[in-house]
Amino acid sequence: MPTDPRGLRADAPLLDAWLRFQESAPTPFTIPGHKQRHDLVGDVVAGDVPLYAGLDTMKLAHGVLADAESRAARLWGAEFCRFSTGGSTHANQAVALALGAPGDGGHVVVSRTLHRSMLLGLVLAGLTPVWVRPEVDEATGLPLGVAPAAVSAALMSHPQARGVLVGEPSYVGTVGDVAGLAWAAHEHDVPLVVDAAWAAHFGFHPDLPRHALQEGADVMVLSAHKTLPAWSQAALVLARTARVDLARLDAGVEATATTSPAGAILASIDASRALLQRDGEALLGAALTATRAARDRLAGVDGVTMLEGGDPLKLTLVLAGTGADGIAVEQDLLAAGIAVEAAERDLLVAVVTLSDSETSLAALTDTLVASIERHRGEPRKVAGSGVYGLEPVVAMSPREAYFAGAESVPIDRAAGRISAELVAPYPPGIPVLAPGEEVTGAALDVLDQARAAGVRVAYAADPTLRTLRVVR
Repeated sequence: MPTDPRGLRADAPLLDAWLRFQESAPTPFTIPGHKQRHDLVGDVVAGDVPLYAGLDTMKLAHGVLADAESRAARLWGAEFCRFSTGGSTHANQAVALALGAPGDGGHVVVSRTLHRSMLLGLVLAGLTPVWVRPEVDEATGLPLGVAPAAVSAALMSHPQARGVLVGEPSYVGTVGDVAGLAWAAHEHDVPLVVDAAWAAHFGFHPDLPRHALQEGADVMVLSAHKTLPAWSQAALVLARTARVDLARLDAGVEATATTSPAGAILASIDASRALLQRDGEALLGAALTATRAARDRLAGVDGVTMLEGGDPLKLTLVLAGTGADGIAVEQDLLAAGIAVEAAERDLLVAVVTLSDSETSLAALTDTLVASIERHRGEPRKVAGSGVYGLEPVVAMSPREAYFAGAESVPIDRAAGRISAELVAPYPPGIPVLAPGEEVTGAALDVLDQARAAGVRVAYAADPTLRTLRVVR
């Protein structure tokens, strides 16, 4: 029997609808094809309830989705909210469509640290990026965020730009000056769009940063599944602005959404919102307390540098001073049944959420400390990720390159050609090459460094990087 252990259903219409469906033992003659039977493929389909003829009628007569989205909008102080079962990827691409224009689509100022989903959104919307790079901390090699002055300069040189797109906080947990970025964008009367995929918990405890809308952003994208107890792919897009056409944003959501949304994902967003609203501060407070204890212990390990001043619930460790190899440490963690978000030679990133406890964090820190000592070696300089300092050379719009004729060439003959694909070391998922950019020697060097450091190079047609796809 489905459960509601914290009694959230009274304030969560989608959760209530999901529970009612499970409690009613229906006999559906609609999709999905498993018809709620678990004796065919097993419990892998447990909890799978559609929105249409599941959480609501086929005609959405009860309006439970709209009700849930309105409640989320009120909680985050927005005028507009849509839930997504396609993750922040879907939400980002909907935002890109809202900013596009007929013809060439126009320009947008884009942080180079933005997720690849928005880059592909630029392809969909025909937008051309004006790149701005983040500042980088020399001590850790980590990005510190884009300076508002850099955004102002980009808008001055491209006065017809249609918006500013940034990712805050970063993948590794650093937090930039969102209020300053909002001021810079609004001085030029364009919207600030923040991909805050990693920050669904921001703004709900006094020891956490304020969320992007509180800092003046016009549009905010959240991945509920990243830091809240929601199903994978659960996300929201929220807007509070006169600078974005909300009807077009809504149309963008519809244009890029599945027509068969998973009700369990939607219900989990609603339930997570209700939990955050009622119990978020207490649960986050407990997680913060446990994380502080973990930080204190890890900071006492000789040579470990901890990221400070960013997201307090992201444990980001720089290992160069210990001489230990982060890839070897990750293997020890995996052997103990502990997976971390990111691991490379000099860096480990562990994500803590309100679902964690003193017990889970103690297991992480015990294993980390033992592994670092086991692999301790000669201290080395921080190599950092060269991707943050790379200066892209845009030769054509992403859309032109994406649809142009392309061919694969050996990587040692790709220099000077125009990339037809997205190539990004993951983590952090930041592009070294995007469609329409010249393949420079510097870009090839960064890819070589990433492979040598054991980082997976994602999205390339040839994952071995023996070849690259370039425009003919």
